[in-house]
Amino acid sequence: LRGRSATLEAPLGCSPPQKMRRQRGQGVLDRIAIEGGARLEGEIAISGAKNSAIKLMAASLLTDEPLRLTNMPRLADTRFLGQLLSRLGTEVEERDGADGAETILQTPEIVSAIAPYDLVRQMRASFNVLGPLLARSGQAKVSLPGGCTIGARPVDLHLEALRALGAHIDLHEGYVYAQAPRGLTGAEITFPFVSVGATEHALLAAVLAEGETVLRNCACEPEIVDLADCLNKMGAQITGAGQSEVHVRGVSRLGGTTHAVIPDRIETGTYAMAAAMAGGEVRITRTRSDFIANLLEKM
Repeated sequence: LRGRSATLEAPLGCSPPQKMRRQRGQGVLDRIAIEGGARLEGEIAISGAKNSAIKLMAASLLTDEPLRLTNMPRLADTRFLGQLLSRLGTEVEERDGADGAETILQTPEIVSAIAPYDLVRQMRASFNVLGPLLARSGQAKVSLPGGCTIGARPVDLHLEALRALGAHIDLHEGYVYAQAPRGLTGAEITFPFVSVGATEHALLAAVLAEGETVLRNCACEPEIVDLADCLNKMGAQITGAGQSEVHVRGVSRLGGTTHAVIPDRIETGTYAMAAAMAGGEVRITRTRSDFIANLLEKM
């Protein structure tokens, strides 16, 4: 089993190491040893989807009213993004609500349109603050996820979508400098290949653009639908989310709302497969079986 910082070194058939885990650096888990042969029994609740939560948090930059997100996962990624949003002017409050963990975000004004490398580098998805900053304040300076050392630009689709919406974009020393002093304008955008991040980024920017935007060859994941649902609650006019073609009619402003983050389908599928492999019976709660319908069919 190999990962970024984890290696199972014992050969097959060996007893698991007595030292089950060793810490390195700031509490980073170095290795995990698993002794199998036990049936899995019980009940486990699924947390909110991280991949949806972080894009919903970025949407708070689009309005000066409170955005209350429930069913929030408590993860390093959401903490990192919260720190970045605070730098930009967002008031971030985490608390335990009636339905579990929730986060309230409010950005009365953009106090800084600069997302520095030291924060963006901690989580690639934080690059998606570029579109909301540009849509609301007309300018932004955001570090590329890999900074100035990056080779091939994995965010080309994001930048081309913003250019199509009328943004003037320059790249310099690992930063994206974007300007749209007169606001963004609706456009027809066809992605050369399907990209979840680029689809979400285009939605976050287009909701405040003047006129209609048509996005083609879009990603269709549930997280796309979740973001569109939240934006529509805030006053956006998005149709077709979850399909390959999405239409966005721009509005002049968005308001606040309360929105529940969808359950994490990756976590749901992981526990479903673990239960099937180990035997026993596990009840998975606070989730949706339709999110893993193809997996369940194969299983």
